Amino acid sequence: MYGLASCSVQLELELFLSTAALVLLLLLPALMYHLNMNTRWHYRYDVYVSHSDRDESWVMNSLLPFMTQQGPPFLRLCLPRRDFQLGKDIVENITDGLYRSRRTLCLVSRHFLRSNWCSLEMRLGTYRLQAEHRDVLILVFLEKIPSNLLSAHHRLARLVKTRTYMEWPQDPAQQQAFWDLLWDKLVAGKNY
Repeated sequence: MYGLASCSVQLELELFLSTAALVLLLLLPALMYHLNMNTRWHYRYDVYVSHSDRDESWVMNSLLPFMTQQGPPFLRLCLPRRDFQLGKDIVENITDGLYRSRRTLCLVSRHFLRSNWCSLEMRLGTYRLQAEHRDVLILVFLEKIPSNLLSAHHRLARLVKTRTYMEWPQDPAQQQAFWDLLWDKLVAGKNY
């Protein structure tokens, strides 16, 4: 009744099932890690800083020193020049940085408006804002932008009409209040 052929089938089935179970056990931690990375409470960065290269000096001389002097909690900033992976496609770097950050901080200036990369970051930030229905996009105007210049940038013009934004004060006496407000906005909702 039971010959060598039926033993072979039984052995093959047992090998298949044990191999499948082993593969599943090996893939399970990777799957759990991937799912954990995609939860909205687990981010690599707290803030993705979107800015024009021409505003890099403001970022390095004003924003970064302020952020490193504040805390706890200490915020992790994603700065493209510092944190993008070398050799990786720029669009992929932007997308990864933006979606792996709790918030996106757009530093709007005339240079920002002329930059195609900043335009892409703004587009991705507004998509994310609409998709997640949470306050993930913070606008800071580094300078006064005339409404006729702003109106050419439809997405940003719409955001300015519907959302609260901040303006960098040129008066040094008002700058501490600006930093305090920005800090409160960036830290709001951070899980410790």
